[in-house]
Amino acid sequence: MGASRIGILLAAGIALVIFGACAFTVDEREFALKFKFGQIVRSDYEPGLHFKIPVANNIVKLPKQILTIDNQPEEVITAEKKTVFVDFFLKWRIVEPVKYYVSTGGGREENARFRLTEIIKGSLRSEFAKRTVQEVISVQRTGLMDDMLTAAAETANEIGVELVDLRVKRVEFNPDVQDSVFSRMRQERFRIATDLRSKGKEEAEELKAIADKQRIVIEAEAYREAQKIRGEGDARAAEIYADAYSQDAEFYAFYRSIQAYKNSLGRTGDLLVIEPDSDFLRYLNDSQGRQ
Repeated sequence: MGASRIGILLAAGIALVIFGACAFTVDEREFALKFKFGQIVRSDYEPGLHFKIPVANNIVKLPKQILTIDNQPEEVITAEKKTVFVDFFLKWRIVEPVKYYVSTGGGREENARFRLTEIIKGSLRSEFAKRTVQEVISVQRTGLMDDMLTAAAETANEIGVELVDLRVKRVEFNPDVQDSVFSRMRQERFRIATDLRSKGKEEAEELKAIADKQRIVIEAEAYREAQKIRGEGDARAAEIYADAYSQDAEFYAFYRSIQAYKNSLGRTGDLLVIEPDSDFLRYLNDSQGRQ
């Protein structure tokens, strides 16, 4: 009984060893290449459990996820023959595992990184050579990166790699170029500021002219309206005076004399020289206004 149990355990152990040697798993984040005596025989494995023949077959796994290359500053020449230092980062991934494995000498990532870095450097030099320093640091940078990515993508495909994204992080200048760039930027900003001030002054003059015209029109209309109201008032006053005179001429004469006295007499410092028998004083001399 003991020997039988040992035999069973031994057989189970051997079976597990054989199963372990024959079975392998593929993660969803991996490519799996199956080799037979050094030759690739399959590369289309789905995630899950798979089998191979021990000794005859071996498995090489490659990453599916997006990888990153963060490059150090690279010296390039612009269209103006100015030297600038550019650093960039690249996002990439393997899309053709067989081509990638063969092109990189056995799927070595360091070889792929080296080749991709050289590809991007070549594209970088080519695109920067077409542009001035001002264009490099201006809003055209997005177009610059798109052109670099497009130029490098075809070469990258030759090694089974897809370039996902490329970004220029910084553009640094040596002191001579830096002074030149800053001087040009100051001149450009000064030109823009002068242009804006000129346009602002022109608009201000236009607004002032419009306001002056409106003021003249408003004053003219107000004066016309005032004259109209004054005329209506004078006409109404004349009408009232005429009506009062027609009702009692003597009272009207008396009222007008009282108004004249009020406006002429009793003011500090005023001096009125007039004959005592003047018609002006007739109501002061006689309550009936007789001479």
